[in-house]
Amino acid sequence: MVNGDREARRPHGELVAEVLEVLWAAGGPLTAQQVKDALARPLARTTVATILARLHENGTLARTRPGRALAYAPVADAAGLAAGRMRRELEREPDRDLVLKRFVSSLSAQDGAALRQLLRAAEGGAGYGAERGTEPGTERGAS
Repeated sequence: MVNGDREARRPHGELVAEVLEVLWAAGGPLTAQQVKDALARPLARTTVATILARLHENGTLARTRPGRALAYAPVADAAGLAAGRMRRELEREPDRDLVLKRFVSSLSAQDGAALRQLLRAAEGGAGYGAERGTEPGTERGAS
């Protein structure tokens, strides 16, 4: 593959990210054609439709049929998707304590302080952990 070919072909993850950025900016459901038209670089409508269908299949997008074409909208913002990926990875790992310990030990001082603040809020019943039914005290022991 020559250098020009590398520039013409973007990694699949990059295409997905571009599609999601268009959908987040739209503020409402878009069809494959509308997403294609909003992308900075030209893609085939079928490529966009395939990406949208796969994102719908894995739960990232909701799908409606307001007219003849299917329209897609994200089910979460970027932070929500990242949190979901983190949670799924943690659920796959049998040694959750070790994963959490390694994660917490890699945090910057600022991120560590933010995490401690979120855990305190969760312990008070108003935070994220309380909503998910997690045990906030277990993560803190890893730091």
